[in-house]
Amino acid sequence: MRSLSLGVALVLLGTLSLTLLTFGLISDYMDRKYVVPVFEAMDQMQLETARAALVNGGRPAVTAYMAELDRKFGPGHSLVDARGVDIVSGQSLASILPPPPDDRSRGFIQGRFVVTQKAADGRYWLVVAGPQKDRERLFTPYALVAIGMTALLSLAAALGIVLPIRRLTNAVRRFGRGDLASRTRFRRLDEIGTLSRSFNEMADRIERLVTGERRLLQDISHELRSPLTRLKFAIKLARTAPDRNTALDRVERDVDRISALTAELIEMVQAEGEARSLQLERADLGQMVQEVIEDCNSEPPRDVRLDVRLDRQIFCERELLRRALENVLRNAIRHSPDRGEIDITAKQLSGITTISIRDCGPGVPVEDLDRIFAPFYRVDEARDAASGGIGLGLAIARSAVHRHGGTISAHNANPGLRVEIALPV
Repeated sequence: MRSLSLGVALVLLGTLSLTLLTFGLISDYMDRKYVVPVFEAMDQMQLETARAALVNGGRPAVTAYMAELDRKFGPGHSLVDARGVDIVSGQSLASILPPPPDDRSRGFIQGRFVVTQKAADGRYWLVVAGPQKDRERLFTPYALVAIGMTALLSLAAALGIVLPIRRLTNAVRRFGRGDLASRTRFRRLDEIGTLSRSFNEMADRIERLVTGERRLLQDISHELRSPLTRLKFAIKLARTAPDRNTALDRVERDVDRISALTAELIEMVQAEGEARSLQLERADLGQMVQEVIEDCNSEPPRDVRLDVRLDRQIFCERELLRRALENVLRNAIRHSPDRGEIDITAKQLSGITTISIRDCGPGVPVEDLDRIFAPFYRVDEARDAASGGIGLGLAIARSAVHRHGGTISAHNANPGLRVEIALPV
């Protein structure tokens, strides 16, 4: 597998090479256009000054002027006649003069950097033959500084990309190995930060799904164990007991309980499913609640008076929301005393419709108010199928409400329990 670090290093090398090439081209252009003409003008001026010194003061004046130039600009300044002979020392410098028709030159000759400038009348030359020091490369230190800064910035950028990705990769690898709590801790606002937050959101959701699935499987196995054990015992009893009808009645009750559990599990899976989008339609909330009340009153467990005051239109998937309301209402009926009153009301505020279902039962301990919406959770574990149900009704209601983008919560009403369902209109 090709390493990202290698790729970034190659990009860095390419960036440095391109930077060096670009800077060299720019420097050469700037030298030819601006720097060299200035030096040539200075050379021409120095040549004319040296020639004037020769005319006015002779060789001693030229010697003094050349010494002054050596002191200011470095050694090697000479005034040469047309034959290439140094006026001061008499040494021949013809070998370093450019061939005709060139009247100036600038470059390395015999290990020295040589600059020559010919007078307009061709009688004299100004020759500068100093050490190996290219005056055209005055910007080299600045170029090295620029390249160094580019290298540091590129390295910082590379580390800023590679190291976070490596950390993110390690987090993903740990998560894939079963560490569902593995997360990244980036506060960046760039694309890497967005990727990190997306991974965290995905990991949170997967962790909830996996944890919920494990808990659900444990709960299902627990709920099935008791009726299956009783069913097995009832079958044995039916084979030996003189009154087989009683034993078969027990078998029927346990089979009904298992069937009810299976039906509610299917209903909860449908409520939690996200494979399809909701089929929203405008529904009359009051009519929907009246239908739910009629269904609940078809087999009333006790005499309950319902006080309904609803007048709202909402967008929802009618059947899914109806099941949620029915489960909450059946839960309220189940826990209300004889002839207890159940209030069902609704209010709308800031685009949110809140449906409240309140019973007059014993309520729920404060620490259990959130847990009653968990699958198979029951405040009274001793309740049987005839009195307490399976423990999936409120879990189904919560899933259905959440799919509609709403919330469901429970509060003690003293007396009774109030369950509030808030839905966007």
